[in-house]
Amino acid sequence: MSSICDSESKVYCTAAYFSYTATSSECWLRSRQQGEPAMPLALWALTLSAFAIGTTEFVIVGLIPTIAASLQVSVPSSGLLVSLYALGVAIGAPVLTALTGRVPRKLLLLGLMLLFTAGNLVAWMAPGYEALMAARVLTGLAHGVFFSIGSTIATSLVPKEKAASAIALMFSGLTVALVTGVPLGTFIGQRFGWQTTFLAVAMLGVIAFIGIALLVPKAIAGSPPSSLPTQMAVLKKPRLLLVYAMTTLGYGGTFVAFTYLAPILQQVAGFSAGAVGLVMLVYGVSVAFGNIWGGKLADRKGPVRALQIVFALLAAVLLVLQFTAANKIAVLITVLAWGAVAFGNVPGLQVYVVQRAGRDAPQAVDVASGLNIAAFNVGIALGAWGGGIIVDRIGLMATPWIGALVVLGALGLTTLAGRLDRLDAARGIAAPSSSEPAVLTH
Repeated sequence: MSSICDSESKVYCTAAYFSYTATSSECWLRSRQQGEPAMPLALWALTLSAFAIGTTEFVIVGLIPTIAASLQVSVPSSGLLVSLYALGVAIGAPVLTALTGRVPRKLLLLGLMLLFTAGNLVAWMAPGYEALMAARVLTGLAHGVFFSIGSTIATSLVPKEKAASAIALMFSGLTVALVTGVPLGTFIGQRFGWQTTFLAVAMLGVIAFIGIALLVPKAIAGSPPSSLPTQMAVLKKPRLLLVYAMTTLGYGGTFVAFTYLAPILQQVAGFSAGAVGLVMLVYGVSVAFGNIWGGKLADRKGPVRALQIVFALLAAVLLVLQFTAANKIAVLITVLAWGAVAFGNVPGLQVYVVQRAGRDAPQAVDVASGLNIAAFNVGIALGAWGGGIIVDRIGLMATPWIGALVVLGALGLTTLAGRLDRLDAARGIAAPSSSEPAVLTH
């Protein structure tokens, strides 16, 4: 996850794997309203790549019942496909980015989109569950490296003063994926078969590959990624580990239930399979607005207090889902509220990890931020995996309240972090400032 602060709008444009992209879009829209020149076409090729990657990651959530029925596996086994993708991202972001540090950036981009396209083609032709599992890991690996280097490449294509807008434009592709790509992919999968969705995403990958080949310059300036030993050194910092635990639990709690949203909508609320895509559209639009709200809340109240508010609301919504799931109108309203808070924690988490790294590991702030990508995706993997166990052993409707308990764990860790910050201040140790800008490159 990377972030860069636009000094004029004072809005953090955070490249969080998909979640803070609505705020990034707001940054870009402000730059366009101010009459700035159009961005280079190469950035639009990166934006299309981000759209394709964002679609393939989360479209699986809307297709879990369809895939389970088609491959004759259980719903929890189908949900494991979410975990495997997230593990691919968690591995790809820190490890493969370090290992490919000497590869020319354009060549690496092309290779990543080939890997991404190949993974989706394997998913399209998958003869069984095991092949689909392998395809999800492959595409996850490409995702992790792409977004680790994406911010650096985007900023290298524009003058320094346009860096925030460049990152915002690129990551706006993820927002569009959540709002349009995921619902449309769900509709295609339910109407024409889930394999067709992956074929469509593979075609997007081919178009993105052609765009990168034609539009992205060969010589791309960029800083070398940090080595694995440097990354491991960051993991020895207890206060940063505390933030990573907050991230893992805060995100993981959501995915305990979110991974199985489609089965809840169909089996409990009584929605048809075709209606699930429309509900995902409602959810995606709500997420877009919720992220803008989450970013502004973190700016106004500071990251720790903002996270306490968001985690408390998220736990409350998950608990409410326990009681509204059986009513179509009530569950739709709950899903709308869920989207508004589900990923509003990302701005606060990212700003806080950058601030803590500035205090605990000032020589490796970018590494600390990048490892938060892994923490988010470890949370997704564990949440989806744990949710599958819950569905299998307790039942589908146990996922919301257990997810709420996990989020309350994140709230407890956040409160502990705030207390430790106050103790630091009392001892005269400089605490992270909530107003300092977070400027990272990858």
